Amino acid sequence: MKKGFKVKRKGIRQVFMEVIAVLVTMILFGIPLYFVFVNAAKTTPEASLLNMAWPTEFQLTENIAAVFAAENGMIVRAFMNSALITGFSIALLILFGAMAGYVLHRKTTKLSPFYNFLLLAGLIIPPAVVPTIWVLEGIGLFKTMPGIVLVEVALNLPFTVILYRSFMATIPKQIDEAALIDGCGRLQLFFRIILPLLKPVSATVIVLTAVGIYNDFVNPLYFFPGSENATLQLTLYNFMSLYSTQWNLLFTNILIISIPPLILFIFFNKQIVAGMTSGSVK
Repeated sequence: MKKGFKVKRKGIRQVFMEVIAVLVTMILFGIPLYFVFVNAAKTTPEASLLNMAWPTEFQLTENIAAVFAAENGMIVRAFMNSALITGFSIALLILFGAMAGYVLHRKTTKLSPFYNFLLLAGLIIPPAVVPTIWVLEGIGLFKTMPGIVLVEVALNLPFTVILYRSFMATIPKQIDEAALIDGCGRLQLFFRIILPLLKPVSATVIVLTAVGIYNDFVNPLYFFPGSENATLQLTLYNFMSLYSTQWNLLFTNILIISIPPLILFIFFNKQIVAGMTSGSVK
């Protein structure tokens, strides 16, 4: 009887802690979202107060229309640029990250510690802006879509390779041996058998790196300058100036560009957890 009571009490305590954790998370993430939303729905004088009061005159639709009309519809061009940069970068990251992760896990050599060091160095060492610009100018890719895509791929590739290499621990080597015995080539083995098995971690890579590339502000500013090359994050400059800032339009812009990552996290949160934890316990 006492044992059953202790188990029940432990279950109630666990549920209570989970409820507290959910409430704290909702507060931490809900308050900033509420602050952005209410100021996006205000007039310019009201939004300049930067408080959390509900707007006396609700004009969210008017602010959205003003954001889309600013700079001859720059936000639409910026959305296209951000979508292309993110899409091409994700495709290359999945291709090269999966191939590198597969080889690093399956083939262990004397150089494996050196390869691991390079991956960690890629995660730790910050990019050098001026040398990177010099290299991009030398190969004719500065201020071009392929140039910024290569920069994003280079910066996110170490993390992607580590994820794929960890996930490969869940795929038995016997699959490779059986396919090779049946006459399957190395490329066929990877693209027809291994790559489809990597869907959980690929979903994780898509969501995490897509959000990071989509929200990147610094790299497009340095390596993809120009009004015609603006990305969504750079459109925030449209409503900021030295003497006066249109806070309502700025918050409206933030609200608009925050919707795609929010949708990704809502629909792919389970895949993110599965891909991050796969291979941690074997």
